[in-house]
Amino acid sequence: MTTSEIRSRFLDFFAQRDHQVQDSSNLVPGNDPTLLFTNAGMVQFKGLFLGVEEASYDRAVTSQKCLRAGGKHNDLEEVGRTSRHHTFFEMLGNFSFGDYFKEVAIQYAWEFFVDDLGLERDRILVSIHDSDDEAHTFWKKSVGLPEERIFRLGDKDNFWQMADTGPCGPCSELHYDMRSKNERGALDRECFIELGESGAIIELWNLVFMQYDRDEKGGLNPLPSPSIDTGAGLERLASVLQGVDSNYHTDSFIPLIETVSEILSKSYEPDTEEGVSYRVLADHARAVCFLLGDGVLPSNDGRGYVLRRILRRAGRHAWLLGRREPTLTEIVSSVIDLMGPVYPDLEEKRDYIINSTGKEEERFLLTIEGGMERFEQITTRTMTSDFSKKVSGQEAFKLYDTFGFPLDLTQLMAKEKGYDVDVLSFEQALEEQKNRSRADRMESGAKEMCMDLRGKWTNLLPDREQVFEGYDRLEVDSEVVALQTEGDQVAFILASNPFYAEGGGQVSDVGSVEGHGWQVKIEQVAKVGDKIAVGGTISDPTVLENLDSPLTVNATVNSSVRSNTQRNHTATHLLHAALRETLGQHVVQRGSLVAPDRLRFDFTHDAPITDEECARIEERVNQAIWSNHQLNIEDRLYSEALEAGAMALFGEKYSEVVRVVEIEGISQELCGGTHVNSTGEIGLFKIMSETGVASGVRRIEACTGPGAMQHMEGFKRRLNEVAESVGVSSENAITRVRKLAQEKKDLEKLMSSHLKGGNASNEDIVKLVGYKVGPKDSCYKAIKVKAADNSSVRHWGDNFLASGVSGVAVVGVELPGSKHSLFVFVTQDLVGMGIKANQVVSSIAERVGGRGGGREHMAQAGVVGKKEIEIGLGHGQKVLETKMKDLGIEFVTSDNGQGV
Repeated sequence: MTTSEIRSRFLDFFAQRDHQVQDSSNLVPGNDPTLLFTNAGMVQFKGLFLGVEEASYDRAVTSQKCLRAGGKHNDLEEVGRTSRHHTFFEMLGNFSFGDYFKEVAIQYAWEFFVDDLGLERDRILVSIHDSDDEAHTFWKKSVGLPEERIFRLGDKDNFWQMADTGPCGPCSELHYDMRSKNERGALDRECFIELGESGAIIELWNLVFMQYDRDEKGGLNPLPSPSIDTGAGLERLASVLQGVDSNYHTDSFIPLIETVSEILSKSYEPDTEEGVSYRVLADHARAVCFLLGDGVLPSNDGRGYVLRRILRRAGRHAWLLGRREPTLTEIVSSVIDLMGPVYPDLEEKRDYIINSTGKEEERFLLTIEGGMERFEQITTRTMTSDFSKKVSGQEAFKLYDTFGFPLDLTQLMAKEKGYDVDVLSFEQALEEQKNRSRADRMESGAKEMCMDLRGKWTNLLPDREQVFEGYDRLEVDSEVVALQTEGDQVAFILASNPFYAEGGGQVSDVGSVEGHGWQVKIEQVAKVGDKIAVGGTISDPTVLENLDSPLTVNATVNSSVRSNTQRNHTATHLLHAALRETLGQHVVQRGSLVAPDRLRFDFTHDAPITDEECARIEERVNQAIWSNHQLNIEDRLYSEALEAGAMALFGEKYSEVVRVVEIEGISQELCGGTHVNSTGEIGLFKIMSETGVASGVRRIEACTGPGAMQHMEGFKRRLNEVAESVGVSSENAITRVRKLAQEKKDLEKLMSSHLKGGNASNEDIVKLVGYKVGPKDSCYKAIKVKAADNSSVRHWGDNFLASGVSGVAVVGVELPGSKHSLFVFVTQDLVGMGIKANQVVSSIAERVGGRGGGREHMAQAGVVGKKEIEIGLGHGQKVLETKMKDLGIEFVTSDNGQGV
């Protein structure tokens, strides 16, 4: 029976028993900040178990995508070494929310296993919590399971909870005896546990009787109504039904392992260390594929770092198998071939997933050789010096910071050699780096609040509910439900509220609240619990003293600001649609800002947008605006909205009833923001900039309506200024500027040629030192030149980096005037060992009183005075040799040096 058949039969079995078939939720939980990833089928139903959400159904069934590679449920270290552990897997589950309970759940499980799948009833054993007499009775009397096949276990094995807090309860597990008939016989409790640990008996299905909510103090509080949460690993079930000894030998993994064999031109040998690497690559390719498909991007923190760890663990296993080029991309492609029919979004995002995987692999390949060599140096030095067999935290941090080795990868490599890693000092070094970054980073974002709206409120109408009027009305007469004051600062909760509070990327409204003889200019709108509060400065604070009757006010939203914000919000939806149409369906929103003067949209894409693509995107948005499409906005059931094609945004949590904003034929999104009535009201859309904000994330900033006109007027004004400065009309300005640019280019070419000619008056080799770095020849070259500007020196540096030699070049540039420059160029092989131009130039600049920065290969510092150039060129050699010693790079100096 294929894995796909098992999945379909499970869903059909419970659908026939009145269960609502629900799609798998995203691997990133939208409703639980305590979880990195969805790690069980019940995650999407947590609100229903807690009784804080409602649904139109009380029975559900799913096949849920799950990932366990971080936090409490972390199976990463066991992957590939056991037959059952995975990072990504699918969990089959049926759920009851206050409907049926233990007896029916047990009957369903037995019927599906025995009657539907045809598992041998004599090989099924069950465990229950040692206090659960009810479950014992139902297994024995309702199902007819013999006493000797029911085992009572404690909290460790038969009390389930997904986290330290939240829904939990006793459980009953269905196990399957994998031994032959001759080996099977009566078991006692200890033997049952021992056989389970050895893999002779395997757990297939866990029935959780959800009765409690564990609070932060560890207390168990009864849930509103007892519920059922079950989970059966699809891959594990497939291994039993397909009669194989490992999940990795089922039809979910064998095609991926065969892909690895084809890449390596070598057959799979399961009982070897190489066999472990084959299985790790197959497993990790599935995790990478689904994480990228669900919107996670490689990064240095949070979920993105888990993805990067998985990618780099896979890269290291490919390296162990002899690969020196991207490998996972081909396996990921096979994952999409295999899983695409079940998860069509993988096929839609195929190019994006493969390209993102390849880029991350290439990044790691640039440093893995240096990192592996560095690790060998560390372990060899440690073993010969103090026999402690411990990798220090500082060394582990250097592997992380310089070579991109995640801590767990270093730990794994150390473990294979019998070493430990000083994790505590690693974490201290990492925290120090974060503190430095935090100190250097400029804070930006929202305006500081004028009041703490979480403070104490004076309730004037405690029983009055708040109604949001802001979708339909910008001015309302209202009563104050509650208020708080602090000098001339005041905040209200209004019974009828027209003010929109920041959410979904849209900024808050501004406006005013007026009473008899006083006014508050609203500068602050925020959510307080389930209500919206507004605050600002009151013209006469005394009017709020000693109130003895309800306070009646007039609340007015600034219509001009709201109109501009609405234009930008609807334009954001049009932009999102245009991006997906132009660049591909892999485009997913990763963040947005909708303000009155502009819009900002962050989205997944792995390359800069070309000018041609930008023009097509802009044209599509404007065509939609000028077609004057009507917007249709209505509330729908969440499930119905998704079935109708509405787009839910990554990472957002939605209630059962959602607001759908539809621009007919163009866009349909779940959105709580404010919008225009028809697209024609936007007027005009203009892209102002397109930039990268993170690996795989691009950002577009744009403006609409009056803002777009002002932007274009600004361009016109600057064009006129350019025309005036070059002495021609605006119509001829471009031609004249192009001519001047060509003349400048010709002069630079002449200067560059002159410099490369080695004219003694312009180029002076101050120092040339040769090194033997391992088996390679390398050099340090210090040069002083005179130049009109820095461009020719950059050109010299490009030639140096492309020349094929190994080395570091420091170039001092004497420029006209008092300010001069120092450049550092580092070849790729030395960058891979951890020597970076930006670090070298910073050290030199610190010595001569300058400041510098740049990239790994090329960096620049500004200095004042010719003397400082001489000092910097001399100091560069010391900086280089200190760096090599710190990095543990062995080198030998020669006096002759190496010509460049």
